[in-house]
Amino acid sequence: MTWLILGGKGQLGIAIARVLQERKIDYFAWGSAELDIRDTHAVASAVLKVNPEVIVNAAAWTDVDGAESDPIGAQSVNAHGASNVALAAKLSDAVLIHISTDYVFSGISKVPWNEYDLRSPISVYGKSKAEGEYLVLSQYPEKSYVFRTAWLYSPWGKNFAKTMTRLAIRDDNPVKVVSDQVGQPTSSIDLANQIVDTVKAELPFGIYHGTNSGTASWYHFACKVFELCGAASSRVLPVSSNEFVRAAQRPSYSVLGHSAWSTSGAKGISVSPLRDWNFALIDTMPLIIAIVKGEA
Repeated sequence: MTWLILGGKGQLGIAIARVLQERKIDYFAWGSAELDIRDTHAVASAVLKVNPEVIVNAAAWTDVDGAESDPIGAQSVNAHGASNVALAAKLSDAVLIHISTDYVFSGISKVPWNEYDLRSPISVYGKSKAEGEYLVLSQYPEKSYVFRTAWLYSPWGKNFAKTMTRLAIRDDNPVKVVSDQVGQPTSSIDLANQIVDTVKAELPFGIYHGTNSGTASWYHFACKVFELCGAASSRVLPVSSNEFVRAAQRPSYSVLGHSAWSTSGAKGISVSPLRDWNFALIDTMPLIIAIVKGEA
């Protein structure tokens, strides 16, 4: 079996590549320099040439605020690009894993979002990702998985956990962090393993929520990072979202439900929801700390 990872230079793409390498599964990992998913012909040609059994579309426009001033740019990657990948996967009869986001929901809720709740995005970025989901599932429902995730972190690339680690070990200054946005800090490594396990178990195609269990605010997430760095969590100061004016509105409640994981696959194997975010962070932080120190 050969996998093709699009968005292979991002933190999730890197994590999936490492998991595949550990499991001795062949793969190609391409960034935008190797393949621009906005180019319909190039995507179809590249996929047919490699002929992978599994395609992961982790390529995306992820500049949430930038999307507000360039909706066409966000749409070209997150919607049109997703469509190109889905059609190429269908052409080659490959299993498709499309990575989506909690931003497809409004964030106005008091209970976890169900996999089939109505999409109700409140930002340009969210709208582009919601359309990407729709196009993938309408054009290639036969063999497509949509994995919604949120608050991703890893030892690689830019992410909240690495930023907080850098602040925790650099000096003793206080750090202001938003306390009124709630979600699920999610390990890219945990999600990568979950994606591979899902394909191996041949779970039914459709939508799955790939977030670690439990809930936290950005403030509580930051406090935990500081604690694991050996820094005083009292340096982290809770503030309202109103103190950070951003171009795009953020969902205030991004907790995703995990009911789809109750279904067994074609081989009679089930895949459990991802573990509690605290345990995942504890396991990942030593490598994050080492890499952050090395980058200083």
